[in-house]
Amino acid sequence: MIKQMNDKTIVTHNGNFHADDVFSVAALKCIFPTFNLIRTRDDEIISQADIVLDVGGEYDPETGRFDHHQRGGAGAREDGIPYSSFGLIWKQYGLEICQGNEALAKSVDAGLISTIDAIDCGHVEGVSTGISLSHTISMFNPTWQEEGDFDACFNEAVEFASRVLARFIASANGGLSAKAIVAKAIENAEDPRIIVLEKYTPWKRTVHALSEAALFVVYPSQTGQWRIQTVPAELGSFEDRKSLPKAWAGLNGAALQEVTGIEDAMFCHNGLFIAGSESFASTMKMAALAVEA
Repeated sequence: MIKQMNDKTIVTHNGNFHADDVFSVAALKCIFPTFNLIRTRDDEIISQADIVLDVGGEYDPETGRFDHHQRGGAGAREDGIPYSSFGLIWKQYGLEICQGNEALAKSVDAGLISTIDAIDCGHVEGVSTGISLSHTISMFNPTWQEEGDFDACFNEAVEFASRVLARFIASANGGLSAKAIVAKAIENAEDPRIIVLEKYTPWKRTVHALSEAALFVVYPSQTGQWRIQTVPAELGSFEDRKSLPKAWAGLNGAALQEVTGIEDAMFCHNGLFIAGSESFASTMKMAALAVEA
């Protein structure tokens, strides 16, 4: 990431804060090692700032202006979700924050930023109800019963948001890497019904997207043994495309070894969605039996 030698003056509004201005400042902390943050609505201070977000009534990235409250807003994504200040900041700096990885920047926008923008702009279509990250950030504000310092609470919220943003980027990056690995495993599968991973990798979303034939996924566990897991019928579903054999349900050790004829079979969950053995070869034997059951 590019480090600026001079300290920037960044301005956002004072008083009650929301996820968009909090996360905007958190994102800018990824770009600028130090900056002077001022929370105000004073027009003179705003006019002299290097970067202004969520206040000022202007969107002009060339002059560092990132507000969306002006008449007509500041544009919207192709899916109709309008930009709030966070989305505008990400549009300008997201690629740099993601170290030039365009797919990662887009993934973070789709998974995190667009939802915060949607809630801030009242674009509720497709946004789940209940406690959201935006609501969580809002709870950092002092309540009407508290004599809290809004600026101190804002800084606390920014620290929280910075951690969330960093972990979301890491998670999104892991998801993109996993997609490539699982896609390759699908392509290389000797039997398209059995997908083999050399290392455990999040696989469900990619398998559902790329393979209608896959029934089971085989992968090593963290303890060194191997596992076979069923592919759900739908993402998030407890039903499987094909369950493990009913005769294996709930069996462990010798009991499972006797039923399967596999000498190092270890266990099969009573729900028939996961089983395991000591070795890769034996787990592949379990997969072969499960496919034909």
